[in-house]
Amino acid sequence: MSAHNFSTVLSFELRRTLLRPIYWLTTLSVPALMAIIVALSFFSGSTAADRAQSAGDRVSFQYVDASGIVAADVATRLGGTPATDPAAAEGAVQQGTLDAFVSVPADPVTDPVRIVARDEGLLNSNQWYSLARQLVSDSAAQRLGDDRLVELTRGVPMTLETWKDGRPSAGLSGAVMPAFFLILLYAAILMLGQQMLNITVEEKENRVTEMILTTIRPRVLILAKITAVIVAGLVQAAVFLVPALIWLGTTGGQLATSESSTPLGLSEIVVDPGSLALSALLFVGGFGMFTALLVVIGSVAPTVKDASSAFGGLVLAMFIPLYVTPLVASEPDSLITQVVTYFPLTAPIATQMRNATGTLSVPEGLAALVIVYATTGVLLWAAVRLFGAGSISYDTRLRLSALRRPRAAA
Repeated sequence: MSAHNFSTVLSFELRRTLLRPIYWLTTLSVPALMAIIVALSFFSGSTAADRAQSAGDRVSFQYVDASGIVAADVATRLGGTPATDPAAAEGAVQQGTLDAFVSVPADPVTDPVRIVARDEGLLNSNQWYSLARQLVSDSAAQRLGDDRLVELTRGVPMTLETWKDGRPSAGLSGAVMPAFFLILLYAAILMLGQQMLNITVEEKENRVTEMILTTIRPRVLILAKITAVIVAGLVQAAVFLVPALIWLGTTGGQLATSESSTPLGLSEIVVDPGSLALSALLFVGGFGMFTALLVVIGSVAPTVKDASSAFGGLVLAMFIPLYVTPLVASEPDSLITQVVTYFPLTAPIATQMRNATGTLSVPEGLAALVIVYATTGVLLWAAVRLFGAGSISYDTRLRLSALRRPRAAA
């Protein structure tokens, strides 16, 4: 009968969750927002590149050069002509008959290049900086007379090979999958946390729990609700994962560092089985721990409003490791790093961060897993006991002393 009740509650909660428009609106809004941001960034970059490429065809400017660096053919290619009267050239810009006037000082290394130009709006007026910079830099590069030196002034191609414990380390390519599980954990808790509170407190606040508990044990009821939330979280994870893999496979991800413009494609992502397994276990344990803690909060709080206030404090605790990210990522032996690694509420997040940055040793990872799963077990036990005691506590906040009271119904 308990198994039947469990499946009944589970199917009911899943239908109630998965058929809600707000669930899919929230789930799909994040990938949709990411797609919009990527599309806008691509469009903006393409527009800026097209504007810069066609600047020489649209712009006419005059210049004076006190440094002797500017090459006449470079200036002509960009649309510039020498100014015989600088004051007249500035006046022409002010009157709107000339696009821009550029004055290169005797020492452009220490003195700024002066630009007088037509106002193209807050954003588009930045093209005048690009024009003056290109005029001076291209002229200087041309005077070097060696194509290799010219290319080196524009960028130095590099490759980086890092080693750790006698073996090559994955670097950025190995951090992608652990970082994905970290983002997934944040998203799952933020989007499903309030829902977990609602399904715990809603029926109690509506005073229908007494009727439900006449046919089902509190333990079966709450475990079925928790399982339903976990399944809903896995559905959201799949919704995030599939578009991310498609994006990486089709666009290469465009994950580039400042030293190299080479994108990090899907085939270049390093998947370390040990690191990936640790990330997956931390995700499951962390999500289970926060879910159980939310059930405890929902069982103690008399209303959804009271439970939501406590949920806000829980979210703040989650973000503590983010405030010390540089320390956690670079100083694994520091006191703060050790505290957030082994403190139950921050352990899933801090350990995921250290796993992604490669500063987490195997013993530390195993110790963090033990702490997270042990805390999850304790919280699940407390959640079941408190839910059984607090499911009919309508008007007052349940005291934690209820944990000591044996309940046959549980």
